[in-house]
Amino acid sequence: MPEPTPDNASAEAVASIPRGRHAPPLEVRRELQRERLFDAAAIVFARQGYADASAESISREAGMSKATFYEHFANKEECVIALFDRAVGFVLSAMAEAAGSAGEDPAARMTAGTRAFLGALHSHPSEAQTLLVEIIGAGPRAAHRRDEVLQAFASALDAENAAAARRGDFPRFASPHDSFALVGAIAELASRQIRLGEPVDVLELEPVVDRLLLGVLRAPAR
Repeated sequence: MPEPTPDNASAEAVASIPRGRHAPPLEVRRELQRERLFDAAAIVFARQGYADASAESISREAGMSKATFYEHFANKEECVIALFDRAVGFVLSAMAEAAGSAGEDPAARMTAGTRAFLGALHSHPSEAQTLLVEIIGAGPRAAHRRDEVLQAFASALDAENAAAARRGDFPRFASPHDSFALVGAIAELASRQIRLGEPVDVLELEPVVDRLLLGVLRAPAR
């Protein structure tokens, strides 16, 4: 999820690349093409849905040939998984930076991280739809990748809780499934907002997520 730019910014950037002997290395040109295809894919998946999207529609949105699409991706499934991984990397980086800036207080770190997550969804709605909605119907490989990422988020949350419990700041989670339950609940809240527009703005979920997180974190094991 790069910083938002005007729709024609990627095309202008590629068009302005020097040609001939002044052209940048092939690796640079390919990376610019890939970024342009990612931007186009996010728009197409959000507008048409994964099922109705195609390599041709993504290529057309990017202002590139279908042959160029296939130089980067074997098919649209590979494209959506790569776009998903790109969005995950952006969100994880934003969450880690926010949590790190919040200091050592575990509650502040948790809430800062979830605010960064919701803020990323708010700023990049097309990518957010791929991250939380379109990936679900993109086939078994995509579903498996989604499961892996949710588990990675849950493992990070569990490690954060374990560290807080060792310091005596919070009780330890009652079971190894608590962290996944929290991650799954937050993901479904955000997915529902994207699909149904409830609440109107994803940022309105902040207090809901705070209550959910802190309620489980402060609940003693039974």
